[in-house]
Amino acid sequence: MTTPENAIKGTAFARTHFPPTRLAVSGLFLLNGTFAGAWAPKIPEFASRLSLSESGLGLMIMCFGIGSLVLMPIAGILIAHYGTTRTVKGAAVLFLSTLILLSLAPTVLLGALAIFLFGGLMGAMDVAMNGNAVEVEKTMRRAIMSSCHAFWSLGAFIGATTGGFLIETLGVTGHAALLTALGAVALGLAWPFVLHDAPHPNEERQKVRLPMTLLPWLIGLMALFSMVPEGAILDWGALYMRDELGASLAVSGFAFGAFSLTMAAMRFAGDHVRDRLGAVKTLRFCTVMAMIGMVVSGMAPNAYVAVLGFAICGIGISNMVPIAFSAAGNLPGFAQGVALSVATVMGYSGSLFAPSVIGFIAEHTGFSIIFALLPVLFVVVLLLSHHAVHADVRERP
Repeated sequence: MTTPENAIKGTAFARTHFPPTRLAVSGLFLLNGTFAGAWAPKIPEFASRLSLSESGLGLMIMCFGIGSLVLMPIAGILIAHYGTTRTVKGAAVLFLSTLILLSLAPTVLLGALAIFLFGGLMGAMDVAMNGNAVEVEKTMRRAIMSSCHAFWSLGAFIGATTGGFLIETLGVTGHAALLTALGAVALGLAWPFVLHDAPHPNEERQKVRLPMTLLPWLIGLMALFSMVPEGAILDWGALYMRDELGASLAVSGFAFGAFSLTMAAMRFAGDHVRDRLGAVKTLRFCTVMAMIGMVVSGMAPNAYVAVLGFAICGIGISNMVPIAFSAAGNLPGFAQGVALSVATVMGYSGSLFAPSVIGFIAEHTGFSIIFALLPVLFVVVLLLSHHAVHADVRERP
C-alpha cells in the first residue's frame, strides 16, 4: 500500500509542488496560528474573570513566554530522540485542549497554569512543525518554509478576526469548544499525511545536549535580531502612531495591519524567490528592505509615511526568520531538533520579552528614536548572513 512515507521515495513525488506532506505541515502551521490569534480577543474576558489589573495581566502574559522558553528546548530533545513526526503530533494533541483550559480557569493560580501550558505547548508544536517543514524541504528539494510561516500568519488573522464575533455569539466557552472541535477535525485530516522522518544514523549516535560550538547560536542570534523589531511593531506601532504622530485610532491600527499584509504576501512568494536567488542573497535583500522600512517609520513626518515604512519593513522581515530556521534545521553535524530549538527559543524570546524592555526605554526617549535605531540589529544579521547558506542544503540523506 502506498503511504506518504513510501511515496517520498519517488522522484515524481519530489517534483510535485504540493504533495500531501507539504499540505499537512502547512495545515499544522495554520492550526497553530489560528489558536494563537484566537487568544487575543479572549484576553479582556480572561482578565475580567480573574480580576486582574494591568500589571497582573502583564505577569500572566509573561507566563505565556516562560512556558514557551521551558517547553521549546524539551521539544528539541524529543525531536532528537523520536523525530519531528511523533513530537509534532503529541504536542498538537495536547495543545488543542489549552484554549478550553484558558476559558474555564476559575482562579489566578489555575489561570497562570493554563496560560503557561498554552504558551509552552504552542512553542513546542512550533519547534516540531518547523522541524517537520525542514524535512519536507529535503524530500521536495525546494524551499517551503516561508509559505508555511505565511499559513501561520493567515491562521493568526483568521483566529483574531473571527474571535470577537464567535465569543459574542457562542460565549467564551462555546468559542473555545468550537475551535477545539474544528482543530481536532483539521488535525485528524492532516494526521496520516504528516511526513514521517525516519531516524538519521548520524543523529542517533549524537549525544543530545546544548550545542557547544558557536554556529547554532549565531543562527539563533540572526533569528533573535530579526524578531525583536517584529515584536516592537506588534506591541508599540499603534501607540507610536497615535501618541507621537497624531494618528486617529483607526489609522493607528494600520501600523501592524500594513506590516502583517506585506509580510503574509511576501512569505507566500518567499520560497520561489529563495529557490531562484538562494538563501544568502534572499536574506540580504530582505534585511536591507527591513532596515529601510524601520528608518522610514522612525523618521516619518506623519502617520501615512510611517504606515508606508511599516509595510516596507514587513516585506523585509517576512522571510528572515524562515530562512534562519531552515538554516538551523539543516546544520551539518547537529541533531536537528536541538539546533532548531536553539534558534526558535532565541528568536521567540526576542518577540516575547524585548517589547517590554522597549516600552520601558520609550518612556524616557519616545518611540521614534527606537524605531529609527532598531536597524542596528539588522546590521548584525547582515554580518552573519553568509551562514544562511545552510538553508539551501535540503537533500535528504
